[in-house]
Amino acid sequence: MKLSAAEIRQAVQAALAEDIGSGDATTLATVPGAAMARAEMTAREPLVVAGLEFAAAAFREVLPFIHRRGEFHEPQKSQSKSGRRGTSPIESEIKIEELARDGQPVKGGDVLLNITGPARALLSAERVALNFVQRLSGIATLTAQFVATVKGMPVRILDTRKTTPGWRRFEKYAVTCGGGQNHRLGLFDLVLIKDNHLVALRNEPPNAIAAAIRRARATFPELKVEVEADTLEQVGQAAAAGADIILLDNMTPAQLRRAVQSLQGRAKTEASGGVNLKTVRAISRTGVDYISIGALTHSARAVDIGLDFEN
Repeated sequence: MKLSAAEIRQAVQAALAEDIGSGDATTLATVPGAAMARAEMTAREPLVVAGLEFAAAAFREVLPFIHRRGEFHEPQKSQSKSGRRGTSPIESEIKIEELARDGQPVKGGDVLLNITGPARALLSAERVALNFVQRLSGIATLTAQFVATVKGMPVRILDTRKTTPGWRRFEKYAVTCGGGQNHRLGLFDLVLIKDNHLVALRNEPPNAIAAAIRRARATFPELKVEVEADTLEQVGQAAAAGADIILLDNMTPAQLRRAVQSLQGRAKTEASGGVNLKTVRAISRTGVDYISIGALTHSARAVDIGLDFEN
C-alpha cells in the first residue's frame, strides 16, 4: 500500500490543529521566537520503522501553522554586523535529514531523523510527530515478529478491519512495512460472508452459504467471495458453492488440517481466531494459505522513540 503526500499532510495538519489549538502556551511563554534548535529522533529499542513521512510532515507543516496563529512576535528581519538586513531564524525553513526508511529494522540508539529549525516549531510539532511514528512503528514491529515466526512456511500474514477509526490506511500501511499483507481495505473491495449474514439467510435453499454466494456473484461479479466457516460441514458447503476463499474461524490446528485436506485446492484458506506469537507457527504448518491477525492493528504496543534537543 502507498500513501499519498496529500493524505499524510491532511492527517498531520488535523493532528497539529488538535494539539496546538489556540497556541502552545508553554513554548510561547518560555522560548524566544528567534531561538534555533537541533533535535534527533532516536529509537530507544529495537524496532521496524514506519511513519517517518508523517513525522517529517509534522515538522514541515508546523511552521506555517503557527505563523498563521501569530506565535512569532519578534521582528521578521534582523540587522547583520555588516549593516545588511538578513533573514531571521524564524523565517528559516526546517531542515530534516532522514537516516532511516520505513520498513527498515533498527537497533536501540539508532537515529531516525535529524531536525534543525526554530525551537518553537520543533517543540510544537514534537508530540504529533512522535505519536505517528511510535504507533505505526509499533504495528510494523509486531507484524515483523509474526512474519519472522512463520519464515520458511508458504503462508502470508494478513491484517483485518480492526483498526483505529480514521487511521485504517495508515495502520494497514504499517502492516506492509512489517512484511504483512493487507486483507480487504473495507466493506467495498471483497465480499466476506460471515456468521451474521448466514443467520439472516438461514431459511434459504439449499443452504445459507450457497444462497449467499449466489447472490454475491449476481450483484458483484467483479469481487472475490470469501465465506466464514465454523465447521467442516460449512467448509464443504462453501467449496461446493464456489467460494474463492474460506475463512476457517477459531479452529484448532487439527481441524484446520482436516479442512485444508478436504478442500484439495478448490479454494484458498484463511485461518483466523486465537492467533498469537506462540500459536502462529503451528497454525502455519496446517497448510492454510493465509493467517489473519486482528492484534496487528488493535493491540500493537507503541514503541519507544524519543526526540531530544542537542545542547
